[in-house]
Amino acid sequence: MKRLHSILAVFAGTVVLGAGPATAAGVKVGLSLPTQREERWVKDKQAMEAEAKKLGIDLRVQVTDNDAAKQVAQCENLVSQGIKVLILAPHDASSASVIVDKATKAGIKVISYDRLVTDSPLDYYYLSFDNVKVGELQGEYITKKVPKGTYIVLAGSPTDNNAKLFREGAMKYIKPLADKGDIHIVMDQFVKDWQPSEAQKLCEQALTANQNKIDAVLAPNDGTAGGCIQALAAQKLAGKVPITGQDAELAGAIRIVQGTQSMTIFKDTRQLARKAIEMAVDLAAGKPIDTQGKVVNNGKRDIPSVLLTPYVVDKANLDDMLVKSGYLKKEAIYHK
Repeated sequence: MKRLHSILAVFAGTVVLGAGPATAAGVKVGLSLPTQREERWVKDKQAMEAEAKKLGIDLRVQVTDNDAAKQVAQCENLVSQGIKVLILAPHDASSASVIVDKATKAGIKVISYDRLVTDSPLDYYYLSFDNVKVGELQGEYITKKVPKGTYIVLAGSPTDNNAKLFREGAMKYIKPLADKGDIHIVMDQFVKDWQPSEAQKLCEQALTANQNKIDAVLAPNDGTAGGCIQALAAQKLAGKVPITGQDAELAGAIRIVQGTQSMTIFKDTRQLARKAIEMAVDLAAGKPIDTQGKVVNNGKRDIPSVLLTPYVVDKANLDDMLVKSGYLKKEAIYHK
């Protein structure tokens, strides 16, 4: 119980991450987000806007609608507005290196937010959760549930470096069992733009090809899990086939309560958003960021990284983790 209380204290914002921001009033910060079509990105935007307002930061937000070229153009516009720091959640990890280059040449500090910008030799920071750990938690959970059987393995968007990290972590648990012959992987695919409809199509194909004999689904997030569950439901298999998720979205929490989704990964985006604004203020003031020596390689170099902790949520701890922390409302989950 002591550990649970300390975790909830972090979620409630009572634990300070680092030494608190420098003077913030009037600091101009750009924020570039990949989409607002997923609940978690809506929450990120709202949390950052609220924190910026509280500190008097001039936060300028652009949403790229999963369009890499549009993101480059929008960020060029933010750079021209005289921002001091750019918080960049890239749609396309590699092509976003152009954005880092343009910002750096203009003397702007960059925080690669949640998703890592890859293939850039320049100096910037990475702020995210431990995304290999996210995959490890998913892989450990599903292989404990289904140590033997036929698996669908889905990963997120191929343009998102996080998708590769999630998959890497999950396969630490799945691959050894597959190598032994205990697990038979009948599909191993990335999902374009994390789209639930794409995940649904892939799941339908795998079900058809295997006469519905699927024992487990590794879905990388709640959106893709929802698409797969629609495919399973059409074959009267929803709730019978364990399936993972991530992001602790309301729809995912409802499905966990209903029994059609096995678990999700809770990454408290309120905590991530607050840390992003804190880092932006410190960078604008010329203060160093304490990364505790953590780095993540971007393909060209090690990027100093601030990595927060993800947690598994299933039916057993959903109320403690998501409701008591204030992340989701009980009446919304249980329709009461």
